[in-house]
Amino acid sequence: MFELQVQKDTALHRDQLLLDRIKLSAVPGLGPALRHRLISKFGSVSSIFEQSVSSLQSVRGVGNNLASTIFRNRTSTKHSRILDECKQHGIDVLLDTDPEFPELLSHIPDPPDMLFIRGTFKPCDRMAIAIVGARHATTAGHRIAKTFANGLARAGLTIVSGLARGIDAAAHHEAIRASGRTIAVLGSGLRNIYPREHARLVEDIVHHGCAMSEVPPSTPPQAAAFPRRNRIVSGLCVGTLVIQASERSGALITARLAGEQGRDVFAIPGPIDCRMSAGCHGLIRDGVTLVTCVDQILDELGPLYKKATCTSEHEVHHPAEQKLNEIEQIVLAGIDATSNQNKSTTIDAIVEYTNLEPSRVLSACSALEIHRITVRFPGNVIKRR
Repeated sequence: MFELQVQKDTALHRDQLLLDRIKLSAVPGLGPALRHRLISKFGSVSSIFEQSVSSLQSVRGVGNNLASTIFRNRTSTKHSRILDECKQHGIDVLLDTDPEFPELLSHIPDPPDMLFIRGTFKPCDRMAIAIVGARHATTAGHRIAKTFANGLARAGLTIVSGLARGIDAAAHHEAIRASGRTIAVLGSGLRNIYPREHARLVEDIVHHGCAMSEVPPSTPPQAAAFPRRNRIVSGLCVGTLVIQASERSGALITARLAGEQGRDVFAIPGPIDCRMSAGCHGLIRDGVTLVTCVDQILDELGPLYKKATCTSEHEVHHPAEQKLNEIEQIVLAGIDATSNQNKSTTIDAIVEYTNLEPSRVLSACSALEIHRITVRFPGNVIKRR
């Protein structure tokens, strides 16, 4: 009974905190960095709205106009309408104080303090890679984006992009086609999809990952929001891959932010006479990693990728394992159970252990190899990577 009461009290406290934080986020012109600074100064969100204009101005970065706006918004009910809209349309709100908040994102210089999310953000999404590039990509650019998104998704990485036309959309589509996970980061609200023709794509993404935004659901697209969106795209990921970008492409902003965040940046070269290759060539000239295949990215990620696959010396969780069907899981268990000291086994041993038909075991082993969980050697020998 006591535990139940504690849970109710915790839920009520969280609901009030959520309302307070949304109320603060609804103040025009007040970004997450200043919101953090205000909370640090006054101790809580509720106390911020109890301050005078002069007291608010004592916080670095808060001028008279912004202080006056905060003061005027102390009686606003906009936050309640935002929360009602979220509940009505299945939108969750993650605060930076919630344990589910993306850990990598919390480590960037200017992290969002809340995220509006449709879909699910899972622990496996901590191993994610951003794929970004030109909105007006060439046919070759689309093909390359699909190849890399498919390969990286099958390797168990979550594909993150910005829902834009061109490379972004191709990456989202192909991750879904590969039965992988994908995350779309919007520059507008989740109830105001931009571009509009990607509304159906968002619905598909929600069933294979999530769509997220740091602004309330009905917020319209604004030019200034998209560069800020890019810091979240790169901040969610261990690395960013740029596929086609002109010299003034927004994808280059994402690449720069990824570098400033201490994340890996990869670029794919292209024809020297194609203006969509100029941005990638500039990145390569500045020292980012040139890649031409998926394996090169996995090799460069190296320890990061391996860290995500191993939780302890005796327990292995490959990022792709959660995508396996029932037969593939049974065969993988058979591989683990029959492997010798070299962590290898044979098809015959797996068939005997699982009591499955050889054809089904072979099919499952092929799927495990595609997902880069196992490697097959001559003589029908199978080994975990």
